[in-house]
Amino acid sequence: MSDLDNNPKENKKPGFNYFWIYGLVAGIILLTLFLPNQSKSEEITLDFYFENVLPTGAVDKVVIVNENTAEVYLKKEAAGMEAFKDKFKDKKFEALSPSPQYTFPIITLEDFVSRENTAKAKNPTLLFPSTEKTNREGIINSFIPFLLPFLLLFVLWYFVLRRVGSAGGGAQIFNIGKSKAQLYDNSNVNVTFNDVAGLEEAKEEVMEVVDFLKNPKKYTALGGKIPKGCLLIGPPGTGKTLIAKAMAGEAKVPFFSISGSDFVEMFVGVGASRVRDLFKTAREKAPCIIFIDEIDAIGRARGRNMVQGGNDERENTLNQLLVEMDGFSTEKGIIIIAATNRPDVLDPALLRPGRFDRQISIDKPDANGREQIFRVHTKTLKIKEGLDLRKLADQTPGFAGADIANVCNEAALFAARKGKSEISYEDFQDAIDRVIGGLERKTRLINPEEKRIIAWHEAGHAVCGWFLAYAHPLLKITIIPRGVAALGYAQYVPKEQFLYNAEQLLDEMCMTLGGRVAEEIVFNKISTGAQNDLERITKMAYGMVTIYGMNKRIGNVSFHDTESEYNFQKPYSEETSKMIDEEVRKLIEHAYERTKSLLLEKREELDKVALKLLEKEVLYKADVEELIGDRPFETAEEKLRMDGFNYGYTPSPDPVAV
Repeated sequence: MSDLDNNPKENKKPGFNYFWIYGLVAGIILLTLFLPNQSKSEEITLDFYFENVLPTGAVDKVVIVNENTAEVYLKKEAAGMEAFKDKFKDKKFEALSPSPQYTFPIITLEDFVSRENTAKAKNPTLLFPSTEKTNREGIINSFIPFLLPFLLLFVLWYFVLRRVGSAGGGAQIFNIGKSKAQLYDNSNVNVTFNDVAGLEEAKEEVMEVVDFLKNPKKYTALGGKIPKGCLLIGPPGTGKTLIAKAMAGEAKVPFFSISGSDFVEMFVGVGASRVRDLFKTAREKAPCIIFIDEIDAIGRARGRNMVQGGNDERENTLNQLLVEMDGFSTEKGIIIIAATNRPDVLDPALLRPGRFDRQISIDKPDANGREQIFRVHTKTLKIKEGLDLRKLADQTPGFAGADIANVCNEAALFAARKGKSEISYEDFQDAIDRVIGGLERKTRLINPEEKRIIAWHEAGHAVCGWFLAYAHPLLKITIIPRGVAALGYAQYVPKEQFLYNAEQLLDEMCMTLGGRVAEEIVFNKISTGAQNDLERITKMAYGMVTIYGMNKRIGNVSFHDTESEYNFQKPYSEETSKMIDEEVRKLIEHAYERTKSLLLEKREELDKVALKLLEKEVLYKADVEELIGDRPFETAEEKLRMDGFNYGYTPSPDPVAV
């Protein structure tokens, strides 16, 4: 087994640490070199030395240590003397050893010298040994000055290698090339395909892969081959990782999960080594599934942004991944599932059949998909009986699965703050406002003049949308500040539509310009409140001219660089660039004048809506109908759909702080 197991309690076995070997060897060498020879010396008394040892004439020298101990070193001839035969009877002569043969304590150095002088007086013909004096520290004290630098270097080396090893995926440097993937079995993951809603087509694709692993004969009997890879493509929050979790919960085969960034390392060759280790372990457990999340971290197209003379570790990792997926010695039984929200930056070699045979698009859900997602996330919530989840789905166009999960959680929090026992439609409304507009800024003080500008600005949006044929149906308008910069906003319910013509886009631009035009008409001046509106219409205008070919002068051309082929160069001349700028300005000016004409014509309706906004702060579609009549272009189907939002909900006069 490698480091891929995901059960730390069962697989947490102490690994062999090479640092202890290094430390042991270093300690043995130091002890051998620097510890003094510990040959046993016989301890005698002072009287025994002067009466029995000194008179023999075999003493070579006497060393006085720290003025309290005397060490006696014998000559080589002592081994043959009768007085020392018992000492050297069963062992070789030790006089050549640096260790003393005898030791005895002394009271003071003066006392020893006095005794020696007395002995010389008694035996003047005896050749007395030389006497040396020395101060000697203990073994520990003598080793500290020498060992301290080595100890500091060893500690520094240990912690540096440990940090490097931890960054490389293991406790030591020796595991840096090991894969960091986690291994899951059916007991580790509780998510199943029943928990995935709104992604029916994607579920069918991946369920077929799981079924292929469970029942391979069903497909191989017809000559079919198991796909080598499936690439999940979609915006953030749409459920790519959730589908992978469901596969881990459904599959009866080992499931390896790893992120693309786990392969990236500052050391050359580490990423490729981890890829090899991952596939080596996967082959041992084949058939199995490998899930690589955010594969664009290592799968970017090669050759872009290369540093001259440098070694691109990411490209080495990608090359190894390409070889492992469909190389010369590729083995069967391993399926790669990858997810990314940046398919445009992936290398073409990674996307070809034989590597990622299937590319599964996971887009934001439609109304039916959102309703299913609401049902999944409200299973564990105490919602009010009779709450129509379809209306919530219609009210949240463009929401991904993660956004809907956030809405459900925020609704539960709103209900809890208000002390409710059930979550009502009002709480979901507050949650949607919270997700769309941000936190309600109840403490933000707005002076009356600014509040009037905001009211007519938002009323301009609402009136333009009300009397434009292709504008989205209005849901509500508010002048309650939310978020960082939003002083008010108008909320619409877009249709589930994928294609737009020029007339529809022009109406959308006019509706977006309604706030700026209303300010000019009513106050004869403009403010900075239209910044976001101007950004949107500028983007729409340039899209109509340069991407969608909706301008006669520029023609049916598209300069949308989806694959970054042009890098930093424009794919058109300076003359064409000037024409594009001119046509965009003409288009925006035309939309501005059209909006101005409409609001001048509907000035009475504009004032009614703005004044009511100043009074109530929040207006719903029913309130606008009561003020200025029914929307002239509303179809019966659209009216029926929008009437479902009129629950008579109004904000509390003293709302609970969020």
